[in-house]
Amino acid sequence: MAVQVAIFDWDGTLVDSVEHIAESLHQAATELGYPALEREAYRNIIGLGMVEALDMLYPGISRDQMNEIRQGYGRYFFAKETTPQQVFAGMTEMLADLRTAGKGCAVATGKSRRGLEGALVSSGLGPYFDLTRCADETRSKPDPTMLNEILKHYGLRPEQAVMIGDTVYDMDMAQRIGMPAIGVEWGVHDREALGRFAPLAVVDSVAELRAALGI
Repeated sequence: MAVQVAIFDWDGTLVDSVEHIAESLHQAATELGYPALEREAYRNIIGLGMVEALDMLYPGISRDQMNEIRQGYGRYFFAKETTPQQVFAGMTEMLADLRTAGKGCAVATGKSRRGLEGALVSSGLGPYFDLTRCADETRSKPDPTMLNEILKHYGLRPEQAVMIGDTVYDMDMAQRIGMPAIGVEWGVHDREALGRFAPLAVVDSVAELRAALGI
């Protein structure tokens, strides 16, 4: 691909963290008396900002109630630090090769800034990225504000970058501004769901992702 910047989602795309997020949400909500939901419900909101995610899981709850769940979620989630072993196999090497090839790399994530900053360090992936954008400092996916901010930083047009992610929110966000996208099947949403947004490709291995990126 003749793109200059690869923009990555974090959870479920670069790092194997989906089940930990789902379990942390489940624990935080149920200890406060909210009904236990099917695990797929918790998985399905991964990629959104926390406010948008909780509004989808428990419609009608107040901001104060959201804050209570968020505090509990933080206790459970941050009790387990992201490690290099959680980075999907081959991803670190692929990021290194993208940088060697002169490509820019960025992150657009539904994580909080606090969560991402810690994960960038503990995962060992931080040095590969020029800049990152988080849902709590801009707008949640699928709003494309994050992507537009990244493009502005590089001085590029949407077609000069590619969004890589595991959720329909990633694909939708990119489609809204005409940015190419690549879906990965090892995270939250399946090939059929990702394919509804007409990505360039949906891949099921890092080797296929490399091929799609021409690395």
